Amino acid sequence: MELADTFIPTAGTVGLMPMVTYFFLIVTTYAFLGTFLFAWATRDQVVAEHRTAHILTAVISAIAGLSYFLIQGYYHDLLVELGTLPSPDDRRTLIRESYSAINQYRYMDWAVTTPLLLVKMVLMLRLSWREQKRPLTILLLADFFMILTGFIGEQQLSFGNEIQVGPKLIWGAVSTVGYVLVLLTLYRLWQQFAGRVQPRERWAYRLMALTTVTFWGVYPIGYILTVFDIDLNWIHIAFSVADLINKAGVGLVAYVASTGELKPLPDEISV
Repeated sequence: MELADTFIPTAGTVGLMPMVTYFFLIVTTYAFLGTFLFAWATRDQVVAEHRTAHILTAVISAIAGLSYFLIQGYYHDLLVELGTLPSPDDRRTLIRESYSAINQYRYMDWAVTTPLLLVKMVLMLRLSWREQKRPLTILLLADFFMILTGFIGEQQLSFGNEIQVGPKLIWGAVSTVGYVLVLLTLYRLWQQFAGRVQPRERWAYRLMALTTVTFWGVYPIGYILTVFDIDLNWIHIAFSVADLINKAGVGLVAYVASTGELKPLPDEISV
């Protein structure tokens, strides 16, 4: 392969903001690869009660890393075309019209990784199957509903890939119902069971649930902002940071809480 056949974007050819976005996409891919390797290599360092949750961190990171590898590949191809467009308006149009195509990878990622994140949170409370069956079912169904309706909302496009504002916002409102139900279920689990686990498990569950309340909120905000005339590269960057916090960050929290000996739960103590 000759050097002339290899395209490596620079700010001089595609602009500074696309280059910053490309930087975040590549770095996020590397970070998830590192998280996967760390989680797999340290699986024997966590207590048996939380080993499944720790392995879920590896699975989530592998899926997210693959997703970002596909996203950065598509974005790289976008930059190739972007470098041939001299008009700023044409460049903005290309970035805007490509956003919904790129975001499909995110929704397919979220359809698998977000339910696994919720399972990991529930596992932190060390519930019996009888205790977790109903709330876990609600969480998984609400999460799937949220992701599916959000994906349908993202596909409210004209033939020229222009966003249909009204239908998109309607589907976004429908999707929010699932998000609210997830938050309510996590809060009820906290009220009912958090008091019986060890302090570091309580800390981990609380922090992991708070990321759902806060950093999961980045996604609906980004969803709404797409209907305005803004540079959608900002949303790619925000989603990359939020994904790292919600997946790799939460995995690190779970790891910290899962090292060291655990006392048995009250109903596990033999009399």
